[in-house]
Amino acid sequence: LMMSLRRQGALGVNPVQVETGDLDEAIDVEEEEEVTAENPCLNHHCKKGKVCEVDEENTPMCVCQDPTTCSSAVGEFEHVCATDNTTYDSSCHFFAYKCSLEGTKKGHKLHLDYIGPCKFIEACMDAELNEFPLRMRDWLKNVLVTLYERDEENNLLTEKQKLRVRKIYENEKRLQAGEHSLDLLAHDFDKNYNMYIFPVHWQFGQLDQHPVDGFLSHTELAPLRAPLIP
Repeated sequence: LMMSLRRQGALGVNPVQVETGDLDEAIDVEEEEEVTAENPCLNHHCKKGKVCEVDEENTPMCVCQDPTTCSSAVGEFEHVCATDNTTYDSSCHFFAYKCSLEGTKKGHKLHLDYIGPCKFIEACMDAELNEFPLRMRDWLKNVLVTLYERDEENNLLTEKQKLRVRKIYENEKRLQAGEHSLDLLAHDFDKNYNMYIFPVHWQFGQLDQHPVDGFLSHTELAPLRAPLIP
C-alpha cells in the first residue's frame, strides 16, 4: 500500500496522465487559430504587386502595394527593365507600379521585359527593317533543319513536319552544291514559296498555344524575343 501511495504521489493524485508534448501541441494549435482570427491576411494570398489588408469587418482583401514599401535595391543586378523601356529598382517596384495602372490600356501592355537595367538599343535603319523578315525566316529555317538533323530518336517533329522539312533540307543541300544566278534563285523561291514560308507557319503554331486563337500575345511572343534581347 505504501508503495502504491508513493507511486501515486510521483504521478499525481489524478490517475489520468496527459503527456506534456500533447498538451503543448494543443496549445500551439489554439494559439495559431487565435492569431489567424486576429490577422486573416496570414492565409490570404495576393499576386505580385498587391498586399493584403483587412476592411472594417476584418475581411482580407488585396490592394496595390505602395512602391515606397519595397526594399531598396542592393545593386544593379536587382534592377529590371520593362517594356516601356524604363528601369525599375526591383521587380517589387515594377509590379507595384503596374498594379497602380490596373484596368488601363497602358497597364495591360506593360510587362517585365528582362532582368537588369534597360540597355540602349539604337533605332533600326530602314535597310535593317526591310531585311528583318528574310533574316527571321532564315533563322527559323535553320532551327527547323537543325531539329530535323537531330530528330532520329527524340521525336522533336511530327511525321508530317518531317516530310516538309526534308524538302527544305534537300533543297538547301542542292543549292549549296554549286553557284546559281539570282534569276534561278528567284525562280526557285517562287516555285517553292510554300516550302520557304513553312518555318514561319511552324513557329507561329508553336507559339500560339494559350489560347490557340490565331493571334500572338506578348506572353506567347516572349520565348521568341528572349534570345534577341541584348
